[in-house]
Amino acid sequence: MSVPTGAETRTLVERLARGVVAGVVLYDGQCGFCSRWVKYWAGTLGRRGFEIASLDEPWVAQRLKMPREELLTDIRLLTADNGLISGADVCLYVTRRIWWAWPFYAIFRLPGFNRLIHAGYRWFARNRHHISHACRLQPR
Repeated sequence: MSVPTGAETRTLVERLARGVVAGVVLYDGQCGFCSRWVKYWAGTLGRRGFEIASLDEPWVAQRLKMPREELLTDIRLLTADNGLISGADVCLYVTRRIWWAWPFYAIFRLPGFNRLIHAGYRWFARNRHHISHACRLQPR
């Protein structure tokens, strides 16, 4: 699975509207870490019915109606029923649908662990550009 562009994006939006895909994972295409993470997990996500797209795509800003600064703060998941999930909740939503990752979901839904994953995600999201810059991870 590759990151959709141009006509593929229009097809992706249509497939989402028809409920053909479970959702679209939206990531920061300018972040080296995020770009590599999505490419690494693309096959697993695709087998579960999830597509991927960059938050930089024009259709994303039009659909979500968020300021660019806010839009790029988190990974997001646009679900087939027009729901929008952000941050650590995206990880939980996806892992719940992967049989071998379900234990991760189960543990991090517990109150203390849930607070931990959200705090950890917030810290990482704020610092991801420093991490990818230090590792020299370039966006793909």
